[in-house]
Amino acid sequence: MPDKPDLAALLGSRICHDLISPIGAISNGVELLMMDGAVPGPEMALVSESVAAANARIKYFRVGFGTASAEQRIGKSEVTGILADAMRGRLSVDWHSKVDLSRREVKLAFLLIQCVETAMPYGGRIHVDQTDGRWIITAQSPKLRVDPDLWELLSNPAAHVDIGPAHVHFPLAAQEIAAQGMRLTADIREHELRLSF
Repeated sequence: MPDKPDLAALLGSRICHDLISPIGAISNGVELLMMDGAVPGPEMALVSESVAAANARIKYFRVGFGTASAEQRIGKSEVTGILADAMRGRLSVDWHSKVDLSRREVKLAFLLIQCVETAMPYGGRIHVDQTDGRWIITAQSPKLRVDPDLWELLSNPAAHVDIGPAHVHFPLAAQEIAAQGMRLTADIREHELRLSF
């Protein structure tokens, strides 16, 4: 009997696919207005910055929430480009890995980076290291805000936690950890989070 389709991932892929074209069209429209002699003012800058931010987050969500198989590959340069654009102005992410990566592994890393991002409302630095099939994500911040119930989900998917839309990446990460046959270890300290899988 074939595996059931991952409806959440299919939905994520569909939404990102349908949004990327109109966001790109808005970006192109702004560029055409600028080339046509439109006066660059705060309004134009706001539209341009908003479109760039939306485009960056959609690309991030496409990897983190979309479909991915073990056979699909993604290049390190594409990953670091997506992270640099998506985290601009909020967090700094240092990514160290081999050049060619499994899209499925990157999906899990992106979901866990979002979990870490949730605990860093005051900003900070995230370091991702992938060596010999082992991943370590270290996050440092002057002030972490960790909800123990949410983090419990990552090691115990059966834990009963009320989840709102802002934290949907926690159960999705737990689901992906289980699907990949991984085991996550989380070390949570006052100013540092360290995840290994």
